[in-house]
Amino acid sequence: MRNVHIPVMLSDVLNVLDIKRGQILIDATFGAGGYSHAFLKRQAKVLGIDRDPDAVAAAKVLVNQFPGQVTVKQARFSQIDFIARLLGYSQVDAVIADVGVSSMQIDRPERGFSFQTNGPLDMRMEKAGISAADVINTMDHPNLTRIIRMLGDEKRASQVSKKIIQDRQIRPFETTIDLTKCVEGILGRTQSCKIHPATRTFQALRIFVNAELDQLFNALLAAERILKPGGLLVVVTFHSLEDRLVKKFMLNRSETHQPSRYVPQIAFKAPTFRLEYRSPIFPSSQEIQTNSRARSAKLRYAFRTESPARIEKNLDFRLPQLQLLSSVLGEQSE
Repeated sequence: MRNVHIPVMLSDVLNVLDIKRGQILIDATFGAGGYSHAFLKRQAKVLGIDRDPDAVAAAKVLVNQFPGQVTVKQARFSQIDFIARLLGYSQVDAVIADVGVSSMQIDRPERGFSFQTNGPLDMRMEKAGISAADVINTMDHPNLTRIIRMLGDEKRASQVSKKIIQDRQIRPFETTIDLTKCVEGILGRTQSCKIHPATRTFQALRIFVNAELDQLFNALLAAERILKPGGLLVVVTFHSLEDRLVKKFMLNRSETHQPSRYVPQIAFKAPTFRLEYRSPIFPSSQEIQTNSRARSAKLRYAFRTESPARIEKNLDFRLPQLQLLSSVLGEQSE
């Protein structure tokens, strides 16, 4: 019997979706396949997307278990509309995304995502591109401080980055424990602390290395393009930056934008999504007790309207953190 990973807020996701036989669903963050397995048992057709080659390789078990019912592709979830159309789907019934790092990545020390186990300082979901070690060992103080402060919400980011730069002059950072000890050395660790002092720094590096907020931003736009009228966008987030972006997107797209009398050339913009509730759904206390990862989860969903997808690029719900990747890399290359 296959040991199926149970994802966070699965029962809530299923209640929101109310899956019907034959519906086409995109599991935009396939991971260990927990959501997809539940969708397939309800006789939906699933397109799974994951940027991690390990997740795609492991998906063969599910593909064999449900022949002809599921397809899994390696890609970034910002490409879901492109991948869906390549496979012959012009529209889909739902897009579901469980945002952030997956349990299978956190639980494998060799991937370098966790400060709790020793492994290479990597954090690359795609196993390609710049690694966390590259960032830590080469980034200058101002930019490293910006990354840790903006993406990790670390109040003492300047002190942390200064200590990192001091330590790397003696020996380059190679492992997760190297970085963990460095951060502990500057922030300290007391029994009263609810979270490990390295948590925010590791979060910031992971988000930066994988351009996670930019990917989420573009995935929301892709979902708007590929969902059928009445289709559902369902997103589970795990920290405030993700949730803020999803919230702003759904509010922005559910409002009617009238032409401005000051800028009359702006066209009328009909809402592309409909919200039933503005507030998120939170996991039950029972789920939090049995799965600690659920404690910070929030679920938001919206129904696609019949209005065409919007094409503007500079959107007023973008977060300043979304500009961080390109600006930092641009400064580094000058």
